[in-house]
Parts: sequence; C-alpha cells; structure tokens
Amino acid sequence: MTTPTIDLTDPELFLGEDAPMIFRQLRESDPVHWHPLPDGGGFWALTRYADIETAYNDHTSLSSEGGPMLGGSFRSAADPSAGRMLVASDLPRQRHIRQQVHRAFSNGMLRRIAHQVTTLVDTAVRRAVADGGCDFATDIATELPAGAIMTMMGVSHTDAHELIGMTRRMIGFRDPVFVDPGEDERIGLAVVQAEIFEFFAELLSDRRKNPKDDLVSMLLQARRNGRPWPEEDILFNCLNVAVGGNETSSYTACAGILALHQNPAQKALLQADPELTDSAVNEMLRWSSTNAYVMRQAVREFTIDGRLIQDGDTVTLWNASGNFDETRFPDPDTFDITRTPNRHLSFGVGIHRCIGAMLAQVELGILVRHMTDRRIFFTVSGPVRACGRTSSGAPPAFPSP
Repeated sequence: MTTPTIDLTDPELFLGEDAPMIFRQLRESDPVHWHPLPDGGGFWALTRYADIETAYNDHTSLSSEGGPMLGGSFRSAADPSAGRMLVASDLPRQRHIRQQVHRAFSNGMLRRIAHQVTTLVDTAVRRAVADGGCDFATDIATELPAGAIMTMMGVSHTDAHELIGMTRRMIGFRDPVFVDPGEDERIGLAVVQAEIFEFFAELLSDRRKNPKDDLVSMLLQARRNGRPWPEEDILFNCLNVAVGGNETSSYTACAGILALHQNPAQKALLQADPELTDSAVNEMLRWSSTNAYVMRQAVREFTIDGRLIQDGDTVTLWNASGNFDETRFPDPDTFDITRTPNRHLSFGVGIHRCIGAMLAQVELGILVRHMTDRRIFFTVSGPVRACGRTSSGAPPAFPSP
C-alpha cells in the first residue's frame, strides 16, 4: 500500500479516506511532526491526544496571539486581532475578554436561543417532509446557527443567513466550493472579512442609538480599565462568535446525520432510546471534529515528546487526530452513540475551551430530539458532495419515518 503524501494544508486531503490513515501513521511513528511549507518555512503538527491536551494547557510556552488558523489573516507580520479577539489572546487579557463575551451566553440567552432554534428546525423539517426531500446542509443544518445569531445579535432571519454565508466564505477561503479558484485567495479573504466587519459596524452604529439585550449592546457596555472597548475589539469578537457558532453546529449536524445514515444500528438504537441524545451529540462532535486544528506560536524554547520546539515556531494542535487516538478512545473508528466517557477535543481544552460549547450542544440536541420525537430520520438521496475540512457540506437528503 502506498503511503499518501502528507500535506495538511491541502483541503482536498480531508475529502477522502487519506486523512485518517495519515493521522494514524503520524500518531504511531511521528506524533510531533515537522511539516515543511513551499516557502521554506513550516510548522509542527501535534497528533496525539496527550500532547494536544498538554499544549492547550501550556500558556507559558505557547501563545494564541498569532490567531487560530494557518494563513487565516490578510497580514504581513502580526495578526491585527492579537490581544483583541478571544481566540487570539493570552492571559490576562484573555480572561477579561471571555468574561465580557460570556455575558451573551447566559442561561436566559440560551433559553431564548433554544426557543428560536426549535421554531426554525420545526419549520424546516416540516417543509422537507412536505417537499419530499431537501438539501440538509443548506435547508436544515444552517437553521441551528441562524437561530442563535437571530437571538444573540438581534437580527432578522434573512440577515442571519447573510452573515452565515459570509462566514462560510471566510472560513472556506481556500475551498473552490465557496470561492473562485482563479481569484487570489488572500485578496478574497480580505474582501469577505471587510464585508463581515461592515455588517457588524452597521449593527454597532444602530445599537449605540437603540440598545437591545444582545451581544453587540453588551460589548458596547464593556469596560477595560474604566474605558469603553475600542470599536475594533467589539467587531473582532462579534466575528469570533459568528464564525464559531456557524461552523460547529451546522457542520456537526451534517456529519452526524450522515453518520447515523451510514450506521443504521446506531440510528435504530437512538430511535429506540431517545435518552441517548446527549451521548449521541457528543459522539457526533467527536466524529466530525469540526474544528480540525488550532494554531499556537512558541514564545520560548521547549520540548514536547522529545522534539525541540524553538522560540517563534508555529505549532498546530490537530483535534481531528486526537479525537481518534486509540490510547484515549477504544475502537475510535467506530461511530458509537453510547461511548462514555467521551472527552473529545472538538471544543478545545482549558481556558480556550469554546465559549459556545454549551450552545452548540443545545442546538444539536434540539435537532436530534426533534427527529426522535417525530420519528423522522434522513436517508441520502444522492452522492455526497463534501467540502473542505473547515467548511460545511452534506448530501441532499430525504426525510423518512
């Protein structure tokens, strides 16, 4: 058997069967892998659960201020969101930002979001049943983040979907499904980021005059050393929430429904025992590993698993590999909705654990419970059209009783 070429920057790698094989190979023989790049640089790729968990919690050696993604900002040196956006900040600034943004994830807000998501999912599923089918990825899965954005941002259903479309183009800036392959990807990324910031800037202007019980209004009230947050900080953190909320729930919904279709015994088990919903959602999150990796920058020399990491090196933490680590998850390549414990890495670990983790679980739980309560599941009606690893994609589907 030929070993596939290892290029973790190629979105095409994650569309087939090669990625799991490559990660398994790396975990076994080169768990702290140096990944060269064509420009002469490179980055470290951590692929074992234990090393990834250690790196998440090492705030002395590793910094988040380079941003969470490789090449994820139109920049020449420093990321402009460094120290200003939650996922691109270190202690102690990170703690202050998290405290302010977390106000939009209160129990009251989660209840309001749950009500809105329930309404949207019910409407979308009824429409799919009436029509005899749907494109699950666009007709149903996107209603999960849409309900959250409508409530948390105080915007209309139309505006929520407009924002979802823009964030997908930003995350998928290397994905031909979302962008013109002939376009300079860096310019395309800059353009869509500008469109998103314009969206939030207009919202910010309105909330200065007409405050609501929403994220933007809350951040307008935020203070740092007695002074209001700069407008750029508010925009960065609105972007952070919008992107995180869009990709996690919608992609996991697509991957989870597809996994149930491909594993009929698990689907039957869930139909017979809806009490398995919470563990099923966690297995969907592990299985999909939507946030495939996060990036860190070394701020001092240190070693991990015997490999010397130099000050300034880029280090990537591959959740998509750690979630299938055989030393942590028995029979990891089996989709098992009864798996427990299931301490997956899909939300990260420690102080950088996804601030919307509970929200994502609520949204996905609503979708799964809706299907089990109404005895409706989906079957694939055609070929699966997958998108790049950090983008969402699922096949058209027909609801079936």
